[in-house]
Amino acid sequence: MSITVDPEWWKSTFDEIYLITDARSVCDDEITRREIDLVCELLPMNHRDRILDLCGGHGRHSMELYRRGFTRCTLFDYSKPLIERARKEAARCSYDIECIRGDARSIGLLSETFDHVLIMGNSLGYIPEHAADAQILAEAMRILCPGGWLLIDVADGAAVKDSFHPRSWHEIGADVVVCRERKLEGNIVSTREIVLSKEKGMIRNSSYSLHLYDPQTLSQLVNRTGFGKVKVHTGFFPHQRTGDYGFMNHRMLATGQKP
Repeated sequence: MSITVDPEWWKSTFDEIYLITDARSVCDDEITRREIDLVCELLPMNHRDRILDLCGGHGRHSMELYRRGFTRCTLFDYSKPLIERARKEAARCSYDIECIRGDARSIGLLSETFDHVLIMGNSLGYIPEHAADAQILAEAMRILCPGGWLLIDVADGAAVKDSFHPRSWHEIGADVVVCRERKLEGNIVSTREIVLSKEKGMIRNSSYSLHLYDPQTLSQLVNRTGFGKVKVHTGFFPHQRTGDYGFMNHRMLATGQKP
C-alpha cells in the first residue's frame, strides 16, 4: 500500500470539512472541558496571566478558558477558515479574544509577551521538515516571559503504535461516512481519508501525515529548546466511549518552564 502525501497538506486540510470529520473530538464541549481541566491542573495559572493558544484552530480552548475567567487569551493558527470561525464565535459571545492568522514557526509577536503557551489538540508533527517542530518550540520560548510555562498536548506515539489499526470508518449523522486507511513507517503515520455523503457523493479525498513522539523523544525535544522542569504526563484518554478516534484518544502532555 502506498499513500502519497503533499508536504504542505496542513495548509488546506483544516477547514469546515475537518470540523465535520473530527467533530467527535474537536467540536465536543465536554472533551474540551476535560482537556482544560487537565491544563489547569498541570500549570500554575491565574486569571491575570497572558495565554497564547498556539495552533489553536477554531479557538475551542481559548473560549473555554475565557469562560473560566482567563480573559487574556490570544489565539494563533494558520487556517483562515478556522480563524474566521473563531472571530465570529468570539464576537457572538462578546469574548475579547485576539485571533491571529500566521505560521507558528515565525509568530511575529513581541518577545516575552506571554505567561503560558499552549499547543493543544495534537498540533505538532504535521510539517515534514525535520526542524519544524523545534522552530515552533523556539518561538514559544521566545515569546514567553522568564518563568513562563509551555504545555504541549500530542498523541502518545507508543500507545498509538500498540493499538494501530490500518483501516477505520465512522458515520456522522445519517449522511456522512469517513473512511481512513493508514500506513505506519517508523515514527510517521500516513493516512488517506475519504469523506462521502450518501446523498451527494465524494466530499473529500485527501492524505496527511503525522510524526509520532513517544514520552522520551517529546521530553528531549522540549529540553533541547531550553525549557527546564520538563515533565511528560501519559495516559490521558478524553473519550469515555470505545471506538477508533484516530490519534485523539491516546494522548500525553508535556510541560516545561522558561528559565
